[in-house]
Amino acid sequence: MTRAGPAKPAAGAVGGSGDGFFIEAFLEMLAAERGAADNTITGYRRDLEDFHASAGLLFNATAGDLRRYLSVLAGRGLAPASQARRLSALRQFFRFLVAEGERADDPSAALESPKARRGLPKVLSIADVDRLLKVAHEAATAAQPGTGRQVQALRTVALLELLYATGLRISELVSLPDAAARAGRAFLTVTGKGGRERIVPLNEASHKAVAAYRDGRKAAGVSEKAAAQDGSRWLFPAASASGHLTRQAFARDLKAVAAAAGFNAAAISPHVLRHAFATHLLANGADLRAVQMLLGHADISTTQIYTHVLEERMRALVSDHHPLAD
Repeated sequence: MTRAGPAKPAAGAVGGSGDGFFIEAFLEMLAAERGAADNTITGYRRDLEDFHASAGLLFNATAGDLRRYLSVLAGRGLAPASQARRLSALRQFFRFLVAEGERADDPSAALESPKARRGLPKVLSIADVDRLLKVAHEAATAAQPGTGRQVQALRTVALLELLYATGLRISELVSLPDAAARAGRAFLTVTGKGGRERIVPLNEASHKAVAAYRDGRKAAGVSEKAAAQDGSRWLFPAASASGHLTRQAFARDLKAVAAAAGFNAAAISPHVLRHAFATHLLANGADLRAVQMLLGHADISTTQIYTHVLEERMRALVSDHHPLAD
């Protein structure tokens, strides 16, 4: 190595000689050349010394040693993300050795980082969604006509009906144009991620909910003409920087409905209803490619997560009800 320091000992034990020399040289480089913080350096030291303690070597480690170490980490119950972090520390260490001319090869080069298994989305049952919608409709019916409270309740119903009918992303939903979901229009044209447009069909329930919301606004003195004169071009206008309802405001209103329906409000979000839309379609025989198009997913692998939800449910069904299940 080119840096000043004690004479380089033979690779071997950690603790001031052998592998410990290379660890110290690597950490010195992180501090001097990359400006790594103390906590970062401490983390790298801990990861490298843990590998040494497990494998009994470091400098002379092979790809096989690294694979075995990852298996050890998995056996300890470390999450894939934690395993990947340990491997990242080793990768940087061996790249350093190669760059310094201490090793001719990098044993970590051929290894893939452990991938975290995607968590299954929380999904409401059809009965759960019906219950949520029922409570929202009851709140709108109970509100005094022509008041701001009724407009807000009708808006929540319209948002929920549209969300469950279309599976829109929340950002797409709250920013729908004022012309959306008018009578006679059977589809929405939605611009999603990456500027990609897609066509999403509407059902009768969502049409009725939007019409009731528009009527409620009129009754409260917010006419369509007045809205247009105010420059509002949104279906759900609001006094916000964007001019339309914010995602946070809708999420707040949804949690209030969820709590009134007896759900754990913390577990209910607009995205959960998007999950319900997709899962219920697949459960009733919809084609995976069609669901991909409706959701606006660029990659079908993103849509396939919903098939995993159904598989989990089927396994639970067999486990709970099959006479030979343990």
